Amino acid sequence: MKPFEYSRAGDVAQAVQLVARDESAKFLGGGTNLIDLMKYDVERPGHLVDVTHLNLTKVETLPNGGLRIGALVRNSDLAENPHVMRDYPVLSQALLAGASPQLRNMATTGGNLLQRTRCYYFYDTAFPCNKRTPGSGCSALTGFNRIHAVLGQSDSCIAVHPSDMCVAMAALDAVVHVTGPKGDRVIPFGEFHRLPGETPQVDTYLSRDEIITHIDLPRSEVARRSSYLKIRDRASYAFALVSVAAALHVEHGTIIEARLAMGGVAHKPWRAHEAEASLKGHAPTADAFRHAAELALTGAKAYAHNGFKIEIAKRAIVRSFSDLGGVA
Repeated sequence: MKPFEYSRAGDVAQAVQLVARDESAKFLGGGTNLIDLMKYDVERPGHLVDVTHLNLTKVETLPNGGLRIGALVRNSDLAENPHVMRDYPVLSQALLAGASPQLRNMATTGGNLLQRTRCYYFYDTAFPCNKRTPGSGCSALTGFNRIHAVLGQSDSCIAVHPSDMCVAMAALDAVVHVTGPKGDRVIPFGEFHRLPGETPQVDTYLSRDEIITHIDLPRSEVARRSSYLKIRDRASYAFALVSVAAALHVEHGTIIEARLAMGGVAHKPWRAHEAEASLKGHAPTADAFRHAAELALTGAKAYAHNGFKIEIAKRAIVRSFSDLGGVA
């Protein structure tokens, strides 16, 4: 591991200032991803700015009935928050499906948004990787690509986003609040992460010297009936091959609103707006859910080893919506 300087920020303004003036600096929260990357020599920051003592650890109810989550709220605390469990069950379930209890006790909400891919080739510096070294090539394209993307990928990168929490956040229309040297700004969750295109080394639309301060969840009737389904190789501590965050609001036998986001299939949490729209106004039936699943995977492209993801994703969508809609 490369030697680095360490600073502890006393407030948000100081944290931003320390990172803004040093091109090699990075914010350090729980460190559950960044420290691993440093050990593997993938990330080589010259300066770590510890933000864990900032006053960003609260979960608060907003005047409109929504929820404000501080960027430093631990994943374990957020998963067990009574408001989250009651009004946003998909978020609680997604958090509990991720990592191990020990990691959830360290990982932060803001840091979860900034996780980098778990692609084998990204982590192994012996292989070319455009995300690690732009222009070097994507080893996964012709390598072992079982865990890789089937949607939204490019010839530069077929890696997937690893977060469970972010899939739920995408389905909930979360809003990310950030601050930096130029002031505060708000980023809708669907516009926070990037698809790879020709610049897969850039994961988000967050500037290097901007820090996440909190995430807002709008009040939502549909979110109260929501769930998270994770398909993985083993029951614990495994990243999703495919995951589904689904929500369904049904009144008098008619779907009023549906939400659908997927994980393990793309470079960012994948929101399926067309599939959602296809369900509105229809009865919650197996046929309607199968049609939505087909729409959600429109344009999916498989590689040598990951074609199974497409069918699994469709079945997971049907299962999730069927359970929520009471369809046998």
